[in-house]
Amino acid sequence: MPELPEVEALAQFLRGRAVERVVSGVEVGAISALKTFRPPPDALVGGVVVDASRHGKWLDLMVATSTGEPLHLVWHLSRAGWVRWSDQLSDRPVRPGRSPVALRVRLDDGSGFDLTEAGTRKRLAVHVVTEPDEVPQVASLGVEPLSEEFTPERLAELLAARNQQVKGLLRDQGTIAGIGNAYSDEILHAARLSPFAPTRSFDAERTATLYAAIRQVLTEAVAAASGRPAAELKDAKRRGMRVHGRTGEPCPGWDGVPCGDTVHEVSFADSSLQYCPTCQTGGKPLADRRMSRLLR
Repeated sequence: MPELPEVEALAQFLRGRAVERVVSGVEVGAISALKTFRPPPDALVGGVVVDASRHGKWLDLMVATSTGEPLHLVWHLSRAGWVRWSDQLSDRPVRPGRSPVALRVRLDDGSGFDLTEAGTRKRLAVHVVTEPDEVPQVASLGVEPLSEEFTPERLAELLAARNQQVKGLLRDQGTIAGIGNAYSDEILHAARLSPFAPTRSFDAERTATLYAAIRQVLTEAVAAASGRPAAELKDAKRRGMRVHGRTGEPCPGWDGVPCGDTVHEVSFADSSLQYCPTCQTGGKPLADRRMSRLLR
């Protein structure tokens, strides 16, 4: 699933190519992806794209319509969705049910993009709204971790609000917006913390360590993704991971010095996490989320 760094890069990519272009057509390929019906998608046609931005993992294309009313095309790519840009879109209309294209946006110079979704579990969500906060999941987002509002003091408040595993807190979009499974693994590795550490066990020193790791990992990932074409972002993300998705490989070390251990995994029903026992759990493997008693 694309997370904050990739979604930020996609927003930058669209901002550089779509802004000041007129929307010449919108075609829906998957009705299931469209979560709003009024205003309809074709209300965007004739409008001028004025911005592309991000809210957590949500992308937002702002369009000044021909009636003067600003509209927002807001979407979440979920696990299998993506943005496919084309400098010259095919003239063939999207045929519902016949392709992975959920939505196509055409621009007046022949360029545009498709929102696609692979697989059978369709979770891509597209909204056309007058304000982004009309999307409940956007309105309920927590603090942006690279914003000025996210401070060590704010993180301490979030950690103390309720006792839970720190991995879960990092992934909770209503607490901190934009971090998912992959970057939470990377952050906890950089901070040398167990993913199962209870949040109310954090003192000022551990909180400062976690805060620094959040800012460092995300800032570096955003810098690595910025300027890349949309087609390159997925592979770039995989290459940049130290532990996530690298089960069985040598751990590169939290500080860039190999520790001699290998990356371990804990599997769940529909996901998994990766970590290094030497760097994060005092050398003790986490056998299972339900069975492990390791909390540090």
